[in-house]
Amino acid sequence: MMRGSALDNWLASWARRSRAPRAAARSTPLVFCHVDTPAGKVRYTDTGGARPVLVFVPDGPNVIEHYQALMAQLAASCRVVCFDMPGFGFSVPGRGYSHSLDEGASAVRAVLDHLNINKATLAFSCANGFYALRLAELAPERVCGLLLAQTPSLDAIHAWTDRIVPKALRIPFTGQLLGWLFREKAALGWYRIALPQGTDAKPFINVARTALRCGACFSLAGVVQGLLKEEGRALAIGKVPCTVIWGRQDRSHWSTNPWSLVDIVPHAQVLVLEGCGHFPDLGNRNVYAKLLVERVALWDCRAADALVSTAPQESVSA
Repeated sequence: MMRGSALDNWLASWARRSRAPRAAARSTPLVFCHVDTPAGKVRYTDTGGARPVLVFVPDGPNVIEHYQALMAQLAASCRVVCFDMPGFGFSVPGRGYSHSLDEGASAVRAVLDHLNINKATLAFSCANGFYALRLAELAPERVCGLLLAQTPSLDAIHAWTDRIVPKALRIPFTGQLLGWLFREKAALGWYRIALPQGTDAKPFINVARTALRCGACFSLAGVVQGLLKEEGRALAIGKVPCTVIWGRQDRSHWSTNPWSLVDIVPHAQVLVLEGCGHFPDLGNRNVYAKLLVERVALWDCRAADALVSTAPQESVSA
């Protein structure tokens, strides 16, 4: 029987051949490129320049196009790179890509290598945060700092999966097939529980729907299955600074402890945004951008041998 990862690859490749991914980008001035990595063909955009480097990865079903306004807001102070992880957006996963921590970290490192980026701040969210953490563990010299959004501990994400994700999606091959068939319904339904109650979801939905109908991936089953295999151990990221931004109004994470990541990254700082949902980077862009610029400036200037102290935990309004 075909493996789940091979099915994801086949479906994503077929979608790119049978549809027109370029149509999803017609309303944006962003310039898109692709790079072949061991994890698959990755789509990215890069503002360029010699400023401190900031790297984003959209949290599916969001795609790069969702980040256009945020990238423009940050471009004056940072070189901004944004790419879809394999299996999401228009990045086609390789036939053997199983969304493991090592494979995800390898994909991130491959993009940095391709763009000749020696060191960057990684602003990742939700499950993608674990790939950023793993890269910081494997190659701390490549990471100035981590700004993670809605990333709990691995144990907490496993508990979240038990509560939220249908059991069928956790079954290899079956999950990939069902996930593909119902990807638009799942994506649009996700916005309704991930955003704060009363939020107009149309700006998110319209971009995601266009991307999906143009052949974008939303490999929810693959990433769920990949992370379920990972143990909830401590992540030894050494002196790499880490800040977690947590949206309190994310209804999918009502029972998730925002400070759970501290169990595996003891020096992580947690900032709770009381009026924000699952996407603090997009839903509360001005607050997020201000926090991000402050930390990029701090982490980029920090001496390589600076000590990381346990930071105070904060709760802020947004």
